[in-house]
Amino acid sequence: MKLTRLLLATLLIVAGNSCQRALDVAPNAVIDGDALNTPENIEKLCTAAYAAIGNDHYTAPFTLWPYGNLRSGDAYKGGAGTADISAFHFYETFSYIRPDLGESDVIWYRLYVSISRANDALRRLNAMSEEAFPNKKVRQAEMRFLRGHSYFDLKILFKNIPYIDESVPTEEYGKISNVTLSNEESWNKIADDFRFGSENLPVTQPEKGRADQIAAKAYLAKVLLYQAYQQDVNHNVTGINQAKLTEVVTLTDAVITSGRYGLFDDFSKNFLYEYDNGTESIFAIQRSKNDGTPKGRLDWSSALSYPMNSEYGCCGFHQPSQNLVNAFQTDSQGLPLFDTFNQKDVKELSDFQQHTFDPRLDHTVAIPGHPYKYKPDFIYQASWARAPDIYGSYASMKETVAYDSPGFQKVPPFMGSAKNNILLRYADVLLWKAEALIELGRESEALPLINQIRQRAKQSTALLKDKAGKAVSSYKLETYQPGVNCTWNQAFARQALRWERRLEFAMEGNRFFDLVRWGIAAEYLNTYFTQEKIKREYLKEARFTKNRDEYLPIPLNQINYTANLYQQNPGW
Repeated sequence: MKLTRLLLATLLIVAGNSCQRALDVAPNAVIDGDALNTPENIEKLCTAAYAAIGNDHYTAPFTLWPYGNLRSGDAYKGGAGTADISAFHFYETFSYIRPDLGESDVIWYRLYVSISRANDALRRLNAMSEEAFPNKKVRQAEMRFLRGHSYFDLKILFKNIPYIDESVPTEEYGKISNVTLSNEESWNKIADDFRFGSENLPVTQPEKGRADQIAAKAYLAKVLLYQAYQQDVNHNVTGINQAKLTEVVTLTDAVITSGRYGLFDDFSKNFLYEYDNGTESIFAIQRSKNDGTPKGRLDWSSALSYPMNSEYGCCGFHQPSQNLVNAFQTDSQGLPLFDTFNQKDVKELSDFQQHTFDPRLDHTVAIPGHPYKYKPDFIYQASWARAPDIYGSYASMKETVAYDSPGFQKVPPFMGSAKNNILLRYADVLLWKAEALIELGRESEALPLINQIRQRAKQSTALLKDKAGKAVSSYKLETYQPGVNCTWNQAFARQALRWERRLEFAMEGNRFFDLVRWGIAAEYLNTYFTQEKIKREYLKEARFTKNRDEYLPIPLNQINYTANLYQQNPGW
C-alpha cells in the first residue's frame, strides 16, 4: 500500500508538471489583438464580417422564414409534428411564445455576433490611415452596410434593441439599455449606416458579393419605408411619414435608373443556382461548396425544407398553407380573387386545370402530381410530405435546388446547397416605389410598376410544363387596365400592391413584417385563424394578440445578462 501511494504521488507530480508545461504553450489559433492591426489582417476581418451574415443555422435561419412566413398565414411549420422544433410551432400559433424560448435567444445572439464582427473591423479601420489602407473608406462603408443589415433584422424581429457601434468598449455592452433610443432614433441609426454606404461605396465592386452604392441606396429605401409607418409604444400605426416616402421614391429611382439591375425575363431564374448574382440580385448572402472547407458555405437556412423522398430524405418543414395556394387563383379577367379566393380550397389535381392561376404558384409551391423544380420527369408525390395528416402535402420550392443541381450537397441527415440567399432583389425595389407612390396619393404612377411585375409573371411559364409539353396548371394572368378590368383609385391600388407583394415574395420571409408595417396584422391573422382552424386541428388554439404579438419578446437570457437593464416588450 505504501508503494502504491508512492507511485501515485509520483504520477501526480509528473502529470502536474506535464499539464503545466502544456498550459504554458500558446494555442496556435490565438493571435494578439494588436497583431490584427495590419492592412492584410483588417481585410481578413472584413471578410469575416461578410461570412457572419451567413453563419446561421436551421434553428435560427437568417432567411427569417420561421418569423416571416409561419407567423403570416403563408406557411405551416411542417416537420414530424408540433413537437418537432416546438418553438416554430409556438411562432406559428402565437399562443405559447415565451421570453425564454431558446430559438429567439439564438437569433438575437447570432445577429449581434454579426454586428460585433463589423464593429471590430470598423474599430481597426478607423485607426488606420488612408495612406496605409487606400480602401479604408470603402471597407468602412461595407462594414456599416453589414451592420445595418443585421440591425434591420433585429429591429423587425424585436423592435426595442440596444444599439452598439464601434465606439462602445466591449466591457460596456451590458450597460446599454434596449430603450435608450426611441423607436424613431434607432431607425435613424440604422438608416445612417446605409446613408454612409450610399455616399462612400463605389457604383460597382471588383468582387461579387460585396455591397455597392446601389445596394446601399436600395437598403436605405427599405429602412425608410418601414420607418415611414410610425408606431406608438404599443405598436399601433399612428401615421405615415410623407417625407420619408418621398425619399423612398428618390432612392428607388436611383436604383432603377442606374442600369445595373432589372427583372429576369423569367421568374424562375431567381430560384435556380445557375443564375446566382444575376441581373435581379442586388445583394445576396454568398454560398459555396468545394471551397476548401469541410462542408463549404452551404445554405443552412433551408436545410429543413426538402421533401421526404429518396433523392432528398429530410425534413419536410416550411410547407405552403392552403390559404396561400388559394390566393394564386385568378378570375375570368386574369386578376386576383381579392374577396372570394378562400371560399373553396383548390387541392385536387383536377382543380389546377379547372380553375385559373397566377403562374407564380408553380414556381413557389410543390403540388402533388406536378413536376418538382422544373423537372418534367420528377413528379412531386403526396407521400413525400412528412406529416400530411397535420400539415397537408404541399412543399416549398423557392429555397431548394434539384437533387442533380451542381449546387446540391447532402450533409446527412440534412440537405444543403450552394445557392445564394437573395436579400435584396430588384422586384422588391419596384414594389417599394409603388407602395410609396400609392401612400403619397400618386397611385397612377404606381400602376406601371405593378404591371411590370405582373407582366413578367405572366410570361414565366416556359419551365412549367409536363413531359408532353402541356402547362401543369391552367394559367391566366393579366395586367391592371383602368377602365377595362378595374377602377384604379388609391384604395384599389393599395389592395393590388399588397396582393402583389404576397404572391411575388411568397415563402421568402417577408409577409409577416409587411402585415406589421401596414398595421393590419391582428385583423388579418385572426381572420386567417378563424378560417384555418376548421382545416388544421393543430391551429385550434392559435390567436394573435394585438399590441403584443407584432414583435417577439426580448429573450430572457438577454434580460438576465444585463441584470434586468433591458426592458421587456409590451404585453410580455
